[in-house]
Amino acid sequence: MQTISTLADLEQGLDALCRLDPRLEAVRAAAPEVPLRRAEPGFASLVSIVIGQQVSTASAAAIYARFATLLDPMTPDAVLAAEDTVFREAGFSGAKVRTVRALAQAVHDGLDLDHTCQLDAEHAIRLLTKVSGIGPWTAESYLLFAAGHPDVFPAGDVALQAAVAHAFGLAQRPSDKALRLIAEPWSPWRAVAARLFWSYYRVMRSRDGVFIASDS
Repeated sequence: MQTISTLADLEQGLDALCRLDPRLEAVRAAAPEVPLRRAEPGFASLVSIVIGQQVSTASAAAIYARFATLLDPMTPDAVLAAEDTVFREAGFSGAKVRTVRALAQAVHDGLDLDHTCQLDAEHAIRLLTKVSGIGPWTAESYLLFAAGHPDVFPAGDVALQAAVAHAFGLAQRPSDKALRLIAEPWSPWRAVAARLFWSYYRVMRSRDGVFIASDS
């Protein structure tokens, strides 16, 4: 499996996408800066993605920074030993406390997040979503950012839904299921398409005016 690890990989994917779907040429022209957005695989990366569920990127970054300061190093054992006050001080919701603790327990019990990055997407998503509180969006986002998987597409992401609707002149945001159907022709570069539409979303917001992510 080729991973999206460098800007050259990203450019290759963007070129391929535009050949697969010429409509994306206009999207690429409108969003010329498409960042790589890679993260190191592992527990801390997946925690940061859990924190990003259903909040703005700015809020997620602030919560993660506080948590990383309060719990350094951020390890599964440290999470399992942490008092509730640590999570409250960082700004966690009750649901996210439960998810991060469930994740810490799963890793403590043998879930190998590095190895998960080497698996095919379907198998990896199935393993990750066994953890209470981790749904498809979180699992797909982890594979996209931490594993550099080229062909995952977090269709439950509200920003992606809004960006595709705007770019293609749709009357309303497509549902998760509808967006997955729209994205099918972009395989095997759907993770690059997600990056492209996130960039387009930022341009769209600045021109027409919160990245909201969801596992709902």
